Amino acid sequence: MGSSDWFFFDKAEAIHVEAGLRLVGASSADEEALLRGVLGRLERTASLVRDTPSMAASWRVRGGRNFSGESLVELLCRVPDYDLDLHVPTKAIIGQGYLIAKINFFKALRYALEPLDAPQELTTGLALELGKAIYAKLAEELFLSIVTDVTAPADVKTGAARYLARIWDERLVIAVDDFAPLLESTWRARSKLLPILGTMLGTYEVFQLFREACDLRFLDYFGGDDVGLEQLIAFEEFLFGLSHEEITKLRQHMRDEAKSVMTLDGARELLGRTKMSWMPMNEGAQALYTSYKKRRVKANYRALTGAEGPKRTAEEYVMMAILHAGATP
Repeated sequence: MGSSDWFFFDKAEAIHVEAGLRLVGASSADEEALLRGVLGRLERTASLVRDTPSMAASWRVRGGRNFSGESLVELLCRVPDYDLDLHVPTKAIIGQGYLIAKINFFKALRYALEPLDAPQELTTGLALELGKAIYAKLAEELFLSIVTDVTAPADVKTGAARYLARIWDERLVIAVDDFAPLLESTWRARSKLLPILGTMLGTYEVFQLFREACDLRFLDYFGGDDVGLEQLIAFEEFLFGLSHEEITKLRQHMRDEAKSVMTLDGARELLGRTKMSWMPMNEGAQALYTSYKKRRVKANYRALTGAEGPKRTAEEYVMMAILHAGATP
């Protein structure tokens, strides 16, 4: 299979993959063969996604009844999160598997290039392509979280469901910056940020986000006059990479000890965190994905128990506001 057969890659992806495989092959033919085997399986998975009928077509014949694309949106809006898997179209499930396979292929290629003297342009390009794939998965999960939120307004859930339908039907040709450039800009900027904590006011961290982000609507939202306390606390979680409970504990310690600055080592020791579980030196897209998942679990727990703190992630608050306004994220 040559690069001309890679219908599931865009031009930039194909260029980086081809260059990476060529460099690996120059060092080890066996390593290149292993990677091409992985690539072949990815191609077959992509073919399955491509050949699965569109959701609108499959829903029209579902049960012999006339279902429109809008009916799928309506179904997604009323299905709870714990029962979602058995209501999601087959094309969506296969596509989700394809996206994981694509992420794993890019990771495998990067690992193979690590011991080699790969050009900086190539390693940076592959990291960018991997990040785009991870952000696409993250955006899909974000929309799923909104569409299954029982407290979300109907118009917001409908907007999220429509984006999901588009993602699932256009899996092989759509990228996160095609349907949510705001999210990609924000996540890419945050992935470059290593919080320093310091005074715990977030001044340094916010300045870095302003410097790195191409789309400032995410930051503008939290600077609005009508933003509530829960939203601001969710933004702090996003900014520091810590839960609201951890941030509260650190600030209480600073008050008790009359300290004006909190160091990273001091925070790690106070929270009982090992170096392996602490903030990585270079977070990247995968670490950001992990951060979102952790914050989402914490938010779900607070929503179920009524505990103090944000009941949604910062990304959910922003996206729900944008969807409610009828704007493009």
